[in-house]
Amino acid sequence: MEKENFVFGKDNKLYIIIGFCITLLGFLLMMGGGSEDPTVFNEEELFSPIRITVAPFLVILGYVGVLYGIMKKKKNK
Repeated sequence: MEKENFVFGKDNKLYIIIGFCITLLGFLLMMGGGSEDPTVFNEEELFSPIRITVAPFLVILGYVGVLYGIMKKKKNK
């Protein structure tokens, strides 16, 4: 049997998937805030702390996780 030579190991794939999920969660938290009526402006919903601070932090954290998963060396057995 020939050994398969994949670029990413099991750990790398796990870090990439977790980073992608965290990034997706950050983007989902940033969504919304609109109103059905264009004359109504809901400042509390649009400028909530989750949208302004938590969601961008999660997106950056997710990108760091994906980058770490790509750059981490595969364990040789």
